[in-house]
Amino acid sequence: MNLFNCKCKFNNFLTIHLPPPHSSLCNRRTTRFSVRFSSESTHRVKLAESLQSETLKLLEWPAVCQQLSSFTSTSMGYAAAQSARIPVGRTPDESSRLLSQTSAAVAVPRPLDFTGIEDISPIVDASVAGGILSIREFCSVKRTLAAARFLLEQLEEIDFSERYSPLKEILHSCDFLVELEQKIEFCIDCSFSVILDRASEDLEIIRSERKRNMDNLESLLKQLSTQVFQGGGFDRPLVTKRRSRLCVAVRASHRSLLPNSVILDTSSSGSTYFMEPKEAVELNNMEVKLSSSERVEEQTILSLLTSEIAESNMKIKHLLDKILEIDLAFARAAHAQWMGAACPALSPRNCNISQSEHLSINVEGIQHPLLLESSLRNLSTDVSPRSPDLDQGNGIMNFETKSHAHFPVPIDIKIGHGTKVVVISGPNTGGKTASMKTLGLASMMLKAGMYLPAQNKPRLPWFDLILADIGDQQSLEQSLSTFSGHISRLREILEVASRESLVLIDEIGSGTDPSEGVALSESVLQYLKDRVNLAVVTTHYADLTRLKEKDNQFETAATEFSLETLQPTYRILWGSMGESNALNIAKSMGFDERIIERAVLWVNKLRPDKQQEQKGLLYRSLIEERDRLESQAIEAASLHSDIMNIYNEINNETQDLDGREAALIAKETHEIQQEVRTVKNEIQTIVQRFESQLGNVSADEINTLVKKAEAAIASVVEAHQPSKDSLVREIGQSLYTPQVGEQVYVKAFGNKLATVVEEPGNDDTILVQYGKIRVRVGRSSIRPIPPDASSSAANLKTQVQRIRSLRDLGSLSEATKNQQDSYGPVLQTSKNTVDLRGLRVEDASHQLNIAIDSRAPNSVIFVIHGMGSGVVKESALKLLRDHPRVVKFEQESPMNYGCTVAYIK
Repeated sequence: MNLFNCKCKFNNFLTIHLPPPHSSLCNRRTTRFSVRFSSESTHRVKLAESLQSETLKLLEWPAVCQQLSSFTSTSMGYAAAQSARIPVGRTPDESSRLLSQTSAAVAVPRPLDFTGIEDISPIVDASVAGGILSIREFCSVKRTLAAARFLLEQLEEIDFSERYSPLKEILHSCDFLVELEQKIEFCIDCSFSVILDRASEDLEIIRSERKRNMDNLESLLKQLSTQVFQGGGFDRPLVTKRRSRLCVAVRASHRSLLPNSVILDTSSSGSTYFMEPKEAVELNNMEVKLSSSERVEEQTILSLLTSEIAESNMKIKHLLDKILEIDLAFARAAHAQWMGAACPALSPRNCNISQSEHLSINVEGIQHPLLLESSLRNLSTDVSPRSPDLDQGNGIMNFETKSHAHFPVPIDIKIGHGTKVVVISGPNTGGKTASMKTLGLASMMLKAGMYLPAQNKPRLPWFDLILADIGDQQSLEQSLSTFSGHISRLREILEVASRESLVLIDEIGSGTDPSEGVALSESVLQYLKDRVNLAVVTTHYADLTRLKEKDNQFETAATEFSLETLQPTYRILWGSMGESNALNIAKSMGFDERIIERAVLWVNKLRPDKQQEQKGLLYRSLIEERDRLESQAIEAASLHSDIMNIYNEINNETQDLDGREAALIAKETHEIQQEVRTVKNEIQTIVQRFESQLGNVSADEINTLVKKAEAAIASVVEAHQPSKDSLVREIGQSLYTPQVGEQVYVKAFGNKLATVVEEPGNDDTILVQYGKIRVRVGRSSIRPIPPDASSSAANLKTQVQRIRSLRDLGSLSEATKNQQDSYGPVLQTSKNTVDLRGLRVEDASHQLNIAIDSRAPNSVIFVIHGMGSGVVKESALKLLRDHPRVVKFEQESPMNYGCTVAYIK
């Protein structure tokens, strides 16, 4: 009796659905029409699939998929990517779902473990075909089912947030066939690749009987072989197997030791016989019988397990498909991370678009993925596809080492919603075809749920078909010339293209008479305008670039060409019309001047009223203006970054000043209280000692005892009194008279710096200014800056001024506009400030000279000279007036006493 009873139901595989009979002539005619329509539709579908496949080869899509294969974790994923069989969205919703899976995989904090997952599809197919699987194949199925279940457990352990739900949804609908896995585990020990006794009752009985019979047989033969050895029949007792039967080795000369035995075999020399004793014949027969029964029972068990797998083949294949889907999602995430790519978004399909989405295609700084691959592989070996760096949080990955390699020139692709045809012109080798291929690949990568190697948030529409005519379609085998090959392929593209298709045509209308080529090309573009989502073509025909002037559904673009280096820059200028620059290139390559001049005359004759000289000059001036504006934008961004760095530095320095001041006061108070307690304790000890001694002395000794106590108390008081220097400093502070413009510490402001505005009055008060506040304070509440702290005071003053200057960034920006562009914002820092206060005239002049010489060009320097007697100030102003590097200087203002600002050349 077997452990589990399985019955094969072959009738499930024999169900055939026949079409209903047609009885009327009308039905027959309808059928013929339907068949013809179905045939035409089938032909169109097959043609579309063929053209799509050829286009993907032209765009080198298989090479991009091979890039992706390096990031897969299973053999199924690797094979699918290597053969370019990765899933591609057949609808916008499917592509959005693939993108959401990629984004979820990017956000996963740690990679998943795919260990144990194998491609068991051939094993499942073999079971369906009726073959019996091997033990090794059953173990592969068991490992894969267990690994698939572990994959779901890993996803559920990550997080319960919605950001990972696209990945969890893949496996939640799967049947992990736990019962089948348990049956295989119950029947087979995969560690030793054997079928267990418990697999069936019959197998357990057979193996038990066989073991008992084998024990009896081995015991008998060991006894007989020992007798042969003792009788000199062989060198040692030897029991061996011949013809699947156990026997004893004996010399030919001593075979009489085993009478009536069967000779199963002899040695090569004939001196040794391998004989089966007559007592072992029945036992050997039983061993052969039981061994055969065991094999039959094992095959029965394997057959039942095979039928279980065959019945579950659809569930197993569905599970494998879902595992492949997860593997490819994580491969796309790692690929995006490796390229430093950004997550694309689908452009809205309806006409109700917002102002911010007026572009159907808005891709900034995209790089061709295959050109990018070669650059990434040239980086240091520390960076590998399996260990990329991810900047989590915004879906954009940063690859910090990119600046160390030569990377392809990024291009911008910006096409409005109303545009249906884009005509790209420009010189050969200028990047027209590469840009068009990049657009095609980007559209295909979006459909497949892949990130794009671009900046910011790229946005593209979803295209049902991407059809391209790129390269030479010449075919000697089909008797097609270059032009005929292009026309033949173009006819097929026009036949299958729909209103959601992208059409890419390289050098449209080339290979024939220019006038006819222009006419045919314009007619094709007018046809495509009303029948496709977008068509992008490259051309050298100037007439095609002027279609934009007649119809706003056309757009022009040009590849940039540097007339200084006579080399392309590989950038696209949208809205421009490019020139071929053939004559300039020929001239730079050393062509005869006479040939160039004659060519120029021919151009003038062919286009007498359409000469492009003025247009070329305008084009070059626009390029120069664009470069200048870009340079200014970069400089402004750098300036803004510097200002924000200074602001953050000052903000960090001034944070929690009140808290630190309170902590310092609390610490000082605690120390004073501790000192008072110490003095009290010491005096109390002296008094107690005096009282204890007072009762033990005579009247004559009392005066001596009192004097000793007074001396001890006086020493304690003297030990805790302020030093003479402190007293002198306090006396000096009481006699201190501040000068106008001098900075002092004000106790009422928490010992913060303020500037003296007026000299002390008769009421012993002083008018000071703190920030924008002016207030009168008592002379006793101010103290001067110590001489050794002048530099720190200057730094504190600088910080206050910097904070005040940065409080209103809008005002700072407005003030910056009024300054000369070359000096930037006039902002005081510790690096551009020189403090001359307290120095002699000679030392001050020397320090100021050094400061001016060390300053960079187009910078400012703040000279703090104070008020005082004015000698240092006059010397500093004279030096600034006469110094050759000083363009101008501004003296102090009511808000900035004692400081002059100098502008350096």
